[in-house]
Amino acid sequence: MPTQNTEQSKSASQIVAEARQTIAEITVAQAKEELDQGQAGLVLDVREPAEWEKSHIPGAVLAPRGMLEWYADPTTPYAKPELTTRREARIIVACASGGRSMLAAETLRKMGYTDVVNMAGGFNEWSKQGFPVE
Repeated sequence: MPTQNTEQSKSASQIVAEARQTIAEITVAQAKEELDQGQAGLVLDVREPAEWEKSHIPGAVLAPRGMLEWYADPTTPYAKPELTTRREARIIVACASGGRSMLAAETLRKMGYTDVVNMAGGFNEWSKQGFPVE
């Protein structure tokens, strides 16, 4: 028999706000500077494949939010070495506007990734600033 959840239900925005309390955010300008200076080990794009195919940040690795845990876990057959071999590297997580990436960054932190940040404003803001896309 299923157990009853005694926690109060939360909205998506409340869950993102809670994640924001533990995950650092950087601006797109800061992300670009880190990339230009070689300080970031990886940009992880957690948007859906259809979003990615339209355009994305050069060099970013696609890991849709729905598969992130499996891509980030080296013990699964879905593990992405370009992610799992960088557990201690600086990982900038991005989505379209910053919500999914905040949740993804929190998930990575819980999985033992040590230097994960969320890119505030996401890919939309990156594009709006005129930064390179492919």
